[in-house]
Formats: sequence, C-alpha cells, structure tokens
Amino acid sequence: MNISEVAEKFDMTPATIRYYEKQGLIPPITRNSSGVRDFQDEDLNWVEFIKCMRDSGLSINSLTRYSELYQIGEDTLIERKKILIEEYQKLLEKQRLIDGTVARLEQKLDNYDRMIKECEQKFFSTVSERRSERV
Repeated sequence: MNISEVAEKFDMTPATIRYYEKQGLIPPITRNSSGVRDFQDEDLNWVEFIKCMRDSGLSINSLTRYSELYQIGEDTLIERKKILIEEYQKLLEKQRLIDGTVARLEQKLDNYDRMIKECEQKFFSTVSERRSERV
C-alpha cells in the first residue's frame, strides 16, 4: 500500500505520516526496489497505533522513546510498559477533568433550558394579556 492510500485509510495526510516516520514515532517504512514506501501490515499497525495515541494527546517524545525501545527488542519490555502506564495515568486525569467539565456544561445547559422556558412563558403570557385587552 502506498502512502496516499494509507493516509486516506487513516484520515491523515501523507505529510503527517512522513513526519511521524522522520521523528521516529513509527519505525522506518518498508520500501520497494524503487525506494517508494510500501506499507506492510506491521507498518499499518504502527501508523494506526501512533494515530490513536496522538489523537488522545500522547506526547511525541513518549511515543518516540517507545518506538525506539520497541526496535531494540524484548529487553525493553518493562521500560515500554512504564511509558504506557505513565501515559495511561495522564489520560485518566484528563478524562476526570473532561468528565467534570461535561457535568458542569450539562448543568449550565439545563439552566439555560429553564431560563428560556421562563422567558417564553412570560412572552406568551404578555401576548395573551394584550389580546385579552383588545377584545
């Protein structure tokens, strides 16, 4: 699969994929005999993983380090797990903050619904009174 096809598959730009490769977020992509990137299943798995992690806010530094360690091999399993645990904890904290914000916005929206309903009732009450006065 070429870079344009991969970009479309993951809703990314080819430039982003090249950038991720250049920064070391994904291992070097397999190339064909002409030197053109030829994405294999393992390459696609890396692109999908990094996109998911970046979309969730994981840092380039953490992901670069993770990728470097992965390429070294099994001797780095514990260190890689530590990176993922740290990022997991950060995401849980973000989730807690987002959940709090969502709850607050829900309260505000409910309050606006109540205030709008009260304004509508006042408006229609006033309109009704004016009609009664005309009759």
